[in-house]
Order: sequence, then C-alpha cells, then structure tokens
Amino acid sequence: MLSGITTAFGQDLLNVRVYNDTADQVIVTVYDMNATPPEPVLVRQIIEGFAWFPALVTPGIAGNGHVKWTAETTGASFHRCGHQEKRRLQNDAIVHIFTDSRCLDRAS
Repeated sequence: MLSGITTAFGQDLLNVRVYNDTADQVIVTVYDMNATPPEPVLVRQIIEGFAWFPALVTPGIAGNGHVKWTAETTGASFHRCGHQEKRRLQNDAIVHIFTDSRCLDRAS
C-alpha cells in the first residue's frame, strides 16, 4: 500500500476559479467529488460580487475535476440560495456561482 499520495491516480491537483456570478456578497461551500471520500475545498468562503476565489480539486480517472457547490447571499432582506454540480472541469476552469432560488426555511 502506498502512503502519502494526496491526489487520485498520482496526478497533480487542478486549479479552478470559483466565480461569484452575482452582484451580491455570497457564502460558498465547494466539495471535491473526486476526493475519496468527497471533501470540502472551500467552506463558507465569502466571495464579493463579481469576484472569484481559487480552489484545488482532484482530477478523476479522465483527468477532469468534479465539484458540487452551495451558495447563499449574506443579506437578510433578500436572502437567496443556489447549488449545482459541475463535471469535466479542466485546469483553470471557472465554476460560476449564482443565487437564483429561494432558500429552504431552516426554522421548521
């Protein structure tokens, strides 16, 4: 058994840019779905409107990244959420984050 391997299949990590595609400040969590087990690469990261934040993800067997993300706006008056899964990400890919849905009521 080999130890100390940090990426799947011995490949380098992929650089991706998590881009806030809205004017609002958002809180983003991104999961690397190729990691075993899947693990967060950004946890509740605040990203300003139309800005981006770097993340490193594990390439899969075909050399592509696979992420799931969730996002929510920080403002209380017009709280919006979003989520999506992106596959086949190449090095330097841009993952567009948006908040186009109503958030689930957490009080119930």
